[in-house]
Amino acid sequence: MSSRILTGDLAFWQVRRTSVKWRVFDDDVLPAWVAEMDAQPCEPVMAAVTEAVRRGDTGYPMQERYAAALRGFAARRWGWQVDPGAMTMVADVMVGCSELLRLLTDDGGPVIVSPPCYDSFHGFVTALGRRAVHAPGGADGRLDLTALDRAFGEARAGGERAAYLLSNPQNPTGVAHTRDELASLARLAAEHGVRVVSDEIHAPLVYAEAAFTPYLVADETGLGYAVHSPSKAWNLAGLKAALVIAGERAREEGPLLHEVHTHGASHIGAIAHASAYADGEPWLDQLLGELDANRRRVAEVLAEQAHAVGYRVPEATYLAWLDFRATPIAQDPFRALLDRGRVALSAGRSYDPEGGQGFARLNFATSPELLDEALERIVATLA
Repeated sequence: MSSRILTGDLAFWQVRRTSVKWRVFDDDVLPAWVAEMDAQPCEPVMAAVTEAVRRGDTGYPMQERYAAALRGFAARRWGWQVDPGAMTMVADVMVGCSELLRLLTDDGGPVIVSPPCYDSFHGFVTALGRRAVHAPGGADGRLDLTALDRAFGEARAGGERAAYLLSNPQNPTGVAHTRDELASLARLAAEHGVRVVSDEIHAPLVYAEAAFTPYLVADETGLGYAVHSPSKAWNLAGLKAALVIAGERAREEGPLLHEVHTHGASHIGAIAHASAYADGEPWLDQLLGELDANRRRVAEVLAEQAHAVGYRVPEATYLAWLDFRATPIAQDPFRALLDRGRVALSAGRSYDPEGGQGFARLNFATSPELLDEALERIVATLA
């Protein structure tokens, strides 16, 4: 591709987008919060969707092409030979995760999470009628095996069934968990009798110095589950579909999910997702190059103009976990930035109810011009 994928200014996107990112806040607010990219679409995906609608192919979904496309993508990108027979199509990643948690735990039972983690983890655990047990990540943002050991033991102390909901790669810290880390997690979970459900929606968005390891590759027990979708990497959140994948032993235990769980997926979504995996890699590679420049731009501007803001350049995702605790807006960065800077980030306490005060999440998947404007507004708020 020759033209940029991440492009446009505030006025450009305000007249082209009607999604939640662009409609929650007033027009003078620069939105850099929800995980949606300011991106031109992938041409093969756009063509596949357009042709499907043109021929009236808008019925109920079939998963075969989608599953085969993920298998091919996983083999090329990660060396993972995943069996399409181990996959079940669902409406989206969090629906798949929640239905697995419903299958693996009981009403009121424990679900372990590692804050800071995707804010919807907390919401879905509550909505399912389960209780959250926290195993916070380390100061470096990585999995803390000591905290996990404690939390797994606490969750299982009463003999209840328990599950661990993993973000792989981690949202919002941008950590790409290593194979050794994931293997250690799997062994620890097996020792405690905890089942692992891995949300791998950000899997294609890993930068060159790191690598994505599928949880099911590292899990020698075969008892885990993973949920995949290209919706984040190709900006397809509005085209609903995802694939639940069962580990070998988990699959042997019986039916993965009830057949009705496949009903929420969109046929057009499955077509779009299959096209992304099968034909969208050149677009993805260019996108990763543009995101790489943006994540480094965040580091450069903060180091030069707002060095009190803590920031670890993420190994994955297009999200920056910013630490404002040493700044004048530490009490509530989200509110200060919104009210005074007119830039909307995501509040840290949404990702870590106990330790997130003083943090905020920045989405840098936008044009260099909009990113610079967002950073200028942040710097001005701190002045």
